[in-house]
Amino acid sequence: MIASVWTSGLAAIGTSFGVTVVLTREVLELLRRHRILDRPNERSMHANATPRGGGIAVMAAVLLVWGGLAVVPGPLSAWAWVGIGGALLLMTASWADDRHNLPQAPRLLAHIGAVGGALCLLPGDLTVFSGLVPVWADRLITALAWVWFTNLYNFMDGIDGITGVETAALGLGIAVIGAVAAPVLPLAPFGLALAGGGLGFLVWNWHPARVFLGDVGSVPLGFLLGGLLLHLALAGYLAAAVILPAYYLADATITLVHRLIDGERIWQAHRRHFYQRAVRGGTPPNRVALFIAGGNAGLVIAAGLTAAGSFWTGVIAAGLVVTGMLACLQLWARGAVR
Repeated sequence: MIASVWTSGLAAIGTSFGVTVVLTREVLELLRRHRILDRPNERSMHANATPRGGGIAVMAAVLLVWGGLAVVPGPLSAWAWVGIGGALLLMTASWADDRHNLPQAPRLLAHIGAVGGALCLLPGDLTVFSGLVPVWADRLITALAWVWFTNLYNFMDGIDGITGVETAALGLGIAVIGAVAAPVLPLAPFGLALAGGGLGFLVWNWHPARVFLGDVGSVPLGFLLGGLLLHLALAGYLAAAVILPAYYLADATITLVHRLIDGERIWQAHRRHFYQRAVRGGTPPNRVALFIAGGNAGLVIAAGLTAAGSFWTGVIAAGLVVTGMLACLQLWARGAVR
């Protein structure tokens, strides 16, 4: 059983990586031919018009591998098909948004529909908060958290390489938790498939990027990763599920609060995330992305400690890692460190 899971996982990450690299090249040519470009404006972090929509290739590779994994009967097979359906719904809505700037309402409805459909599949006695709140409240909080995670994953896609790095880190981190905690081992191949897609996209998106992911990639990636993190929480590993994406959660949430306090329209593009301010302060995007990769490695170790039984050691370590990351990025933002 264990050997077959890891064999599937290795095949998943290798296939997803290879297909993403090849397909992104083909998609890039189509984007160039049809002049589907992300043109820089006052809020952009790039200086040149760059093709946008490479997420089509990433998601095609990931969903192909997920479909192959779901064909084999297993504890996640049914949910994987629902996840694939939700991701396709979000890809459709997000591609329309990439091309035509959809209003907020239809985008949010698509997010709610994908999350709600996936949550309907869960048994009534399976909850995130282990009965501490009524089932309806558990589901409501979970739905709001998943929709927020899906959106913040899109919000954080603001410099070259960052989403590929984060996707690889979360996918590999989920596999690490599976190695430590046998009940969630079946998640490992699905996480590795996402990691392969993220790593494959970095071949094309590393600074200076030749293509951008676009909402068509970042939104469904956030949805699928959020679903895997949810399954960690449902299995009793809530701390690990929160720690793995802790930097993204902290940066996005703190920035959102600051923008609300300042009276900004939070749905509009901006350059106020910690990592964006670090780049504006003079630190190259590739250095920032590598720094986030290093911080994420620390978070994977911290999450693994909680799953292995060293709860407070892992939680404290995660807090120190995230605090250190934000502090360093803030110093870079001020131009104090190079």
